[in-house]
Amino acid sequence: MAIFDPFKLHPAKPYHLDYSGLDRDDVSRKSPQLLGRLLSDSKTKFVPVWRSQNFFCKHGKPLSAMRVLNLKNVSKFIDGSEIVYLGRNRNQEAYLCLDLSQFELMMLDPLNDFGVFGDLRESDNSIGGDDGSIMGYARAMCHWHQKNKHCSSCGGRTVSANSGHSRNCKRNDCGTTFFPRTDPAVIIAVTFENQILLGRQSDWPKGMLSVLAGFVEPGETPEHAAAREVFEEAGVLTKNIVYQYSQPWPFPASLMLGFTGEAESVELAVNTDEIEMAGWFTREEIELFDGGNFHLPRKLSISRRLIDDWLLER
Repeated sequence: MAIFDPFKLHPAKPYHLDYSGLDRDDVSRKSPQLLGRLLSDSKTKFVPVWRSQNFFCKHGKPLSAMRVLNLKNVSKFIDGSEIVYLGRNRNQEAYLCLDLSQFELMMLDPLNDFGVFGDLRESDNSIGGDDGSIMGYARAMCHWHQKNKHCSSCGGRTVSANSGHSRNCKRNDCGTTFFPRTDPAVIIAVTFENQILLGRQSDWPKGMLSVLAGFVEPGETPEHAAAREVFEEAGVLTKNIVYQYSQPWPFPASLMLGFTGEAESVELAVNTDEIEMAGWFTREEIELFDGGNFHLPRKLSISRRLIDDWLLER
């Protein structure tokens, strides 16, 4: 078994979506017979995904726990659905992701007795680390399959292979193999003395402020990307950029690399083509957010952790 203890991998406490929770079992998933065996095994656990929404328990706090199903629950939905072997848990139970996106929601009414579909981003911050990680993993794999039905080399159709962990072009004169990709993105808490730089994009929830972020471009380091994004969006030069921790962010396919950095000055030149606004805020001002016009990002996100870490430094 290779289910790593997330508390041992990094000196910082693991955060939402960071746990993994499964042995991804690379050796077994290479067997062409694996999915057939698991689909006939009554002990196999199914992780449903429907149009980027995960399947949660109905009881307790809303969107606070994963709901897995068994073969009897999902047998009528297997034909034609995308299936991905996710791995095995600590009890050696196999998990299969089942993408139900081909079905209209009303056709999935039989599943209402067991759980409810919802957006993982909106899950309660009490969600277990294993649950969040497994659901994020399943969501990301479904998105990748949906976006790679055709070969980018020749335009031919592709088919799932390697128990759902690759896709092969069906054309004999091409035969290109594709693997899941994750987009590296940087997110950085930039500070100047007793202030932190926060901004917002126009399509965010009303009043939400966060630290700045952006994607790593070809040919640059994450540190360079962080400095570039801050300068492009807010006109601030950043120094002493230090990596803190990362977080899978399958919305749809990113890996967030979290940094801290120091601004050389508080002068701002906000690029409103990139962001709606940006400003410097003290800890005292942030403490008044919830009762005013602003609020911080959801606790599920690495952006909130970077801000909370700074707030606790006083």
